[in-house]
Order: sequence, then structure tokens, then C-alpha cells
Amino acid sequence: MAIKGVAYLSDEPLDFTYRRISANNQFKETFHSHRGTEILFIHQGMGTMIVNNVSYDIRPGMLCIFQPYQLHHLKLDYSEHQTFERSIATFEPSRFESYFEQWPALHAFFKHINLNDLSSPCIYDIEESNELVAVFQSMQRKRDSLPETEKFEEASLFLISLFRSIKPIWMKQQAHRIPLRTRKNHQVEHMLNWIEKHYATPFQLHSMAKALHLSPYHLSHLFKEMVGISITDYIATRRAHQAVVLLTTTDKPINLIAEEIGITNSSYFCKFFKSRMGTTPHQYRKRWNK
Repeated sequence: MAIKGVAYLSDEPLDFTYRRISANNQFKETFHSHRGTEILFIHQGMGTMIVNNVSYDIRPGMLCIFQPYQLHHLKLDYSEHQTFERSIATFEPSRFESYFEQWPALHAFFKHINLNDLSSPCIYDIEESNELVAVFQSMQRKRDSLPETEKFEEASLFLISLFRSIKPIWMKQQAHRIPLRTRKNHQVEHMLNWIEKHYATPFQLHSMAKALHLSPYHLSHLFKEMVGISITDYIATRRAHQAVVLLTTTDKPINLIAEEIGITNSSYFCKFFKSRMGTTPHQYRKRWNK
């Protein structure tokens, strides 16, 4: 079930896609996160990606790793008949960690990628001939013919192979992970950082514009142009995202969670949350705890 802000994992142990193609604005550009880790490899495509309020150029041969509940956004360039082609694997790390424990070095890398603060979520210039792409291709050949009883085991073997192929690339490029930005992207980062500090308070466009030394009109126009949604819609997404994190990682009462994201009326919070997530806060927490 896809929802605004946060995506549920399916009942399958692994959400997997190989070389999915989008063209003519088919890819829905929203800020979103996943309950699990997402590994994204881009075969074709151009545009801008925003993760942790930092922008990165999208280009072929790019590998991105989004940790659980990490808010991210892709804005794609479809000019001149360009397409967006990607392979994706999304999974909950805790379900597979025991499979990595018999290989200490690989297990440490697996935990680092899923749990630690990464200096950058992206690495570039991975060739199509790389083993990583072959691992995705191999999984694609097997997945449709797998019996139900073997799906989890095969998903585990796939992730072990995938992390084995990622590790040397990740280590080699560790010293060269510098975000590629344009001046406009750099401005958007300042905007997102301002919102990060103030999203839990009532939003005032003129206060944000004054702090960033921009006119309110230019601020709104630039944000919409670069991010693809309005400032108010982004703030609502950020609030919903934080509410999900608090609902699933704490025992805080719902009225306190509402206050922490800047909504003082708990009834309004329930309506707001349901409009964004498709379910009430109580139902969401109950589903998570099952």
C-alpha cells in the first residue's frame, strides 16, 4: 500500500524491482520514506535527488542507499525523451541480520549501512558490467519461479550477494563522496534546513523569507520549481513523517506526539494523519506492533 510520506513494505520479505522504466512524467515525485532500507541503482535517468536536506545530481551508474524512515525525494528530467530506469531492493534489516552473522566483516558492513550515519547515501560511476548489476539480474531470473517456501531463503542469499558486491565499491569511493550541486540546489538546501528547525511551529512565509534573504514570492516559486511541491505541502509531509517515527519507535501518547510535530489539537491531528497516511494514528501504531 503506497501512502503519502511513508511506504509500507509488503508481506513479502523483499520488495524487488529490476530495470523498471518510467517516461513522460510517469514517476510520481513525492518526499517519502520506507519502513525498511531501500537500495536503488539507476541505469538511466537525469535529475536531482534530495536526501537529508542535501541535493545530489541523478545520473546513470548511481547507487543510493536510503535507511529506514529516511525522507528522500527524486525530481526527474524527462526532457528530450529521457527515461528513468532503475532497480530497487527494499527490506527490513532486522529480518535478515542473522543470515549475515556467520561472516563478521560483511555483517559489520551490513550493520554500518543500515544503522550508522552515512557521510553520503550515494556513490557514482558504477558500470553496467559490475557484479552488482548481475546480482539484480540473477534475482530477476529466479523470482517468478520460486516456491513460496523458498522465498525468504532466496531473498537472504540475494541480499548477502548484493552487500558483498556493494562493499568494495563503497569502501573505494569513501573518500570521494562529494555532493554534486548547482547554486539553485544549494539554495534549496538552506530552505530545507530552515524548515527542519521550524516545522513543529506555525509556518509563516515572511519569517522564512526574511531569514533566507529572499522575497516571499521568489522563495515559494524557487522551492516549488526545485522540489516539485509547495512549502506548506512539504511541511505537512515532514510532520507526518515525524509522527510515524514517534508512533513506531516510542510509547508516547498520541496527544503528545501531536504537540511535538506542531499540532495542539489531537482531534485535528488524527484527521491530518489519516488524510496523509490513510489510517488513524492509533490504527497505524497497532498495525506496526503486530
